[in-house]
Amino acid sequence: MILGIDASNIKSGGTVTHLKELLENAKPEKYGFTKVILWSVESTLLQINDRPWLVKASYPELSGNRFLRWYWQKFKLSILVRENGCDLLFIPGGAFSGKFRPFIAMSQNLLPFEWREWKRYGFSFQTLRLILLYVFQGITFRRSQEILFLTEYAKNTIFKKLNILNKRFVVIPHGINRKFFHKPRKQIDFLRKGNRKPIRLLYVSFIGAYKHQWNVVEAVGKLNRKGFTVHLDLVGAKAEKRAVNRLFSKMKDLDPDNRIVSLYTKVSYETIQKFYKNADIFLFASTCENLPNILIEAMAGGLPILSSNFGPMPEILGNAGLYFDPLNVDDIADQLEKLIKSKKLRESLSAKAFEKAKQYSWKKNADLTFRFFQDVLKRFSKFERQSNQI
Repeated sequence: MILGIDASNIKSGGTVTHLKELLENAKPEKYGFTKVILWSVESTLLQINDRPWLVKASYPELSGNRFLRWYWQKFKLSILVRENGCDLLFIPGGAFSGKFRPFIAMSQNLLPFEWREWKRYGFSFQTLRLILLYVFQGITFRRSQEILFLTEYAKNTIFKKLNILNKRFVVIPHGINRKFFHKPRKQIDFLRKGNRKPIRLLYVSFIGAYKHQWNVVEAVGKLNRKGFTVHLDLVGAKAEKRAVNRLFSKMKDLDPDNRIVSLYTKVSYETIQKFYKNADIFLFASTCENLPNILIEAMAGGLPILSSNFGPMPEILGNAGLYFDPLNVDDIADQLEKLIKSKKLRESLSAKAFEKAKQYSWKKNADLTFRFFQDVLKRFSKFERQSNQI
């Protein structure tokens, strides 16, 4: 069997990481696939290691604008898939307008289906983009033979919005690179007399409307005014101009001398683990996630974690963290203070989080994914045979 993968809209971030790790850990032959053909932009293909069974292909349209990519996918991809003898097409980007069957769609972006989050963008190009993504991904999920989800939360949200409760699906979370695993360190008593070392609080995420870094800055400022010495490290790209301006405004008001907040906007995936190693506490304040990979990285890093109570975060972290309302500055500050004051609580939570992180493996992800591909083809072939008999 031959598998085709349409990664024409996979260009950066976690979607590239998923593609890279999936193909790096995959053993297609084990599940009956002799060849995998990957279509994507050159920059993405260069990040994917060569494998004996992997064919990488790119076309000029894929480096063009959205319209050119859509045109290529709608009118050319299905022809290429058939010419190359593909038995199944995988759509990790979540949108497909071609005619080839069977195909599997994957949900990696939940923002188009979290309507409450749209309000944060007001009347803007981003809101229009979310509406279009909702339409195109919704059509794709309805047409897809089966759907691959990352969390139960994402599955429930999308099924409810699209009213497609009878659709076949599977939930397969991403894995985590082994380099992020570090046993929980010995916790220190932050309140002990003579302890002058600042408490290093880490928040890793791009600066965006639903990430709420400004609320975290305000909460940290509040704790410092109460006498705690807390230093916040914000790590993440300047993704959205409005959000960046809002964060800078808050930092200017509360920390004009940059004494309690440090911002790192250009940190690569390869070097980010050093921030986890140097942190005392990890905080995650997002209100919209499909699968919070960053949260899992912090769990693997053996850190005590303070997390948003929105979305799939409780599903992933379970009882291995403290939760807060990311829209409530006082709640963020109160829960952070609770964690700072209790050495025993930090030890317990970090140990639980570290153990939970062990269930997330890229090898496990690759095996489950290719087994799913195999099962879908079996079901589709059986359906075709039954249809031909009618």
